Amino acid sequence: MFVRTTREIGLLVRDRRREVGLTQAQLAEQVGASREWVRLLESGRPRLDLGLTLRALNAVGIVLDARLTTSTTPPTERRRTKRGSE
Repeated sequence: MFVRTTREIGLLVRDRRREVGLTQAQLAEQVGASREWVRLLESGRPRLDLGLTLRALNAVGIVLDARLTTSTTPPTERRRTKRGSE
């Protein structure tokens, strides 16, 4: 599965948390966060603590697999170029 947005990460965590039978409170306890933080993660809130996010992914059994694109232009630059040329 390719995940491109914080919303997609949130939905993935939420769906997996439910599959493994954890409540938001139980997941929060496992990662050392509040239930509100888990709610924000699952809603796709940007700029959450990366360490906690990685612990949440691990707690529900999601493996993060980072891959490089074949393009030498960073994704943020590609987006700027597309918008600027329209």
